[in-house]
Amino acid sequence: MKGLKWRWLIILAVLIWAVIYLLPTFVPNLPLGFLPKNKIQLGLDLKGGIHLVLEVETNEAVKTTTDSLAEEIETTLKKEKIPYLEVKRVGEDGIALKLIRAEDVEQLKELIKKEYPDLIWKGEKVEDRLHLVSLKLKPERVTQIKKMAVSQALETIRNRIDQFGVAEPDIRQVGEDRILVQLPGIKDPQRAINIIGKTARLEFKLVDDEHSVQEALTGKIPPGDEILYGITEDPVTHRQVKVPYLLKKRTLLTGEYIIDARVLIDPQFNEPYVAITFNKQGAKIFARVTEQNVGKRLAIILDNKVHSAPVIREKIPNGQARITGNFTLEEAKDLAVVLRAGALPAPVKILEERTVGPSLGHDSIQKGVRASVIAGIIVLIFMAVYYGLSGVVADVALLANLLLLLAGLAMFQATLTLPGIAGIALTIGMGVDANVLIFERIREELRLGRTPRAAVEAGYSKAFWTIFDANTTTLITAIILFQFGTGPVKGFAVTLSLGILANMFTAVFMCKAIFDYLLYRVEIKKLSI
Repeated sequence: MKGLKWRWLIILAVLIWAVIYLLPTFVPNLPLGFLPKNKIQLGLDLKGGIHLVLEVETNEAVKTTTDSLAEEIETTLKKEKIPYLEVKRVGEDGIALKLIRAEDVEQLKELIKKEYPDLIWKGEKVEDRLHLVSLKLKPERVTQIKKMAVSQALETIRNRIDQFGVAEPDIRQVGEDRILVQLPGIKDPQRAINIIGKTARLEFKLVDDEHSVQEALTGKIPPGDEILYGITEDPVTHRQVKVPYLLKKRTLLTGEYIIDARVLIDPQFNEPYVAITFNKQGAKIFARVTEQNVGKRLAIILDNKVHSAPVIREKIPNGQARITGNFTLEEAKDLAVVLRAGALPAPVKILEERTVGPSLGHDSIQKGVRASVIAGIIVLIFMAVYYGLSGVVADVALLANLLLLLAGLAMFQATLTLPGIAGIALTIGMGVDANVLIFERIREELRLGRTPRAAVEAGYSKAFWTIFDANTTTLITAIILFQFGTGPVKGFAVTLSLGILANMFTAVFMCKAIFDYLLYRVEIKKLSI
């Protein structure tokens, strides 16, 4: 039989490849450096971990953009020497201005048209001799901001989780403003949730030491100021106390310029702190801010909480700063992670939270494996009893099928889930289905009086396209399930797809090679089928 030797070499090479890819999963401590490092990854339902559904508060992103535009317009008015009383955001996407002179309205309209294309001029009116101007963000710009907020939040969360060190996380957008996060193998779910959900907006603002904080607390807040709080710990009682700070509203520098954040230990107090480094542009801004405000206090604010407010002693030209605040070492590390990954463009709200314990995952693995093993044993026994030697050939192909399927999971680093185990059980049934079609066709040919060699050739040639069509349509369905399905459905689709591809190789190519060897090399005269 021509080509038999090459077919067996191909089969041997494929089986060796499968064993090589499975060794790291089942024998993880082998000292063989040439082996691939890929392992079969277990999903959330098998390994345990957390499942989160987050909602990005996109309206806050629109408000932040509108606030920034209001600050820019205020700077433009000062630059153009246009007197005004107030510039503020109104609602989610509106800006209100109070101009003092009527002749400045047309000049402002031209400035808005020329320099702020994202804004619509809604109109103006006179009230108490002031000229009130209303501006609004364009609807298409609002939509764009919301979409960008979700995509940026998705990327930021992915960066944070990557730095946190979670293997095989599942992070993707669900709907317009929701993000699904599945983290298998997490030992400290609450810490992971804190890292994911922290907005981490870092700001530097000047402390207003010219006015009284106590007067501001009674409601007499000076124009352009705000009150934020920090937390200090009493060294004697160790009680945490909220400390009010009167700050200038204007943000001098934000965390968007950070390129590095590391945890260091203060040798004087033996406490951890976070050392941050700005990029070139941020370093220039920080140098200018510290040079212009020597002797003043600069508050370092994270998510509207004042962490420290040191006095600026001199110009700081190297673009480095530190964040202190009675951190534990773990808190400092987590803060460094979120600062390196960047701030979320908008706050996120946890809509759904589920924790899967590793013991539940272990039980799921045991039950799933037990079900698959029982199903496999029953199928193996049935095939051997019903089809004799031919059934044993089919059993060998079925075991090779499972070997290739698991090797495929390891090679592509696909995540094995509980529905994926169900897909393996289904593959066991489908693995012998092709053999049943071929064997029944061979039986028909033998009943017509053909020789075993002719019957086998006719059986495989006539059944091939039926098997090919059935597997192809199932594979197309599995691909669609993988493309559009969620996590559990994807897990099922992955194992089903790999099982179908392995089945085409083992049931058709490998079994045919075994039959050809028995008929042409061993030269058996009667086929046990």
